Amino acid sequence: MSDPETSGYLGAAQIREIAASLGVRPTKQWGQNFVVDANTVKRIVRLAGVDPQDCVVEVGPGLGSLTLALLPEAGHVTAVEVDPTLAAALPDTVARLAPGLADRLTLVAADAMQVRELPDPQPTALVANLPYNVSVPVVLSFLEAFPTLRRVLVMVQLEVAERLAATPGSKAYGVPSVKAAWYASVRLAGTVPRSVFWPVPNVDSGLVALDRRPEPQVPGATRRETFACIDAAFAQRRKTLRAALAGWAGSAPRAEECLRAAGIDPRTRGEQLGVEQFAAIAAARAALPPTDPA
Repeated sequence: MSDPETSGYLGAAQIREIAASLGVRPTKQWGQNFVVDANTVKRIVRLAGVDPQDCVVEVGPGLGSLTLALLPEAGHVTAVEVDPTLAAALPDTVARLAPGLADRLTLVAADAMQVRELPDPQPTALVANLPYNVSVPVVLSFLEAFPTLRRVLVMVQLEVAERLAATPGSKAYGVPSVKAAWYASVRLAGTVPRSVFWPVPNVDSGLVALDRRPEPQVPGATRRETFACIDAAFAQRRKTLRAALAGWAGSAPRAEECLRAAGIDPRTRGEQLGVEQFAAIAAARAALPPTDPA
């Protein structure tokens, strides 16, 4: 068996050995698909660009192949694992295969969807092979909860990766695209064949890179109201914004008033707007006087 402390990478046989020793098989309950290809893990670490100044948070470390690859590169790794068997085993796996790096690991046994605080050091990068069923909510909730996060490199279902990285006017553009753009610039960093996973999923995967940028500076626009506006616009994405935002604004005429105040043609559809324009609509609604009660 190669030494992860120096090589940092496990092969497929080693990963299956670890799983067998734990009596573990991937479960659909937690969307588990373990990466068994060392070159893919190496590629993720390289694209993540972590260095000894980084504290990486990894969601869903599983059997530890990515964790073991990150530990030699990062100053610290905080691994968040919901599966109690895997959570209990990961520190032992690291202590056995990379004892000199064990003090760089913190294990948080928790559902990432519920995590709003992490022990110090606070994360500067999120690097993970995310379960398909929670990938977008995890990325958005971590960007919201941890302003120290400067960048994200995650592997997700290819269709989800394309949605996150989509730009206004494109077919894949939607709620994930706009909300991710609130926090970061987003790009598709590569594709990953399904054959690198155990078990092999029915879809290919994509790597998404997000680099934190300042949130839209639109006076009067809060994240909460901007996101509510985005949700309303895409709930009826084939309708004009005048119609789609009627419920959110209070009425179609009031929606039109918000849109015109934001400098947007009421006949526009949501898929044509960027996040700054949605923020401008939210700010315009906040500035309107309240309607008289009926």
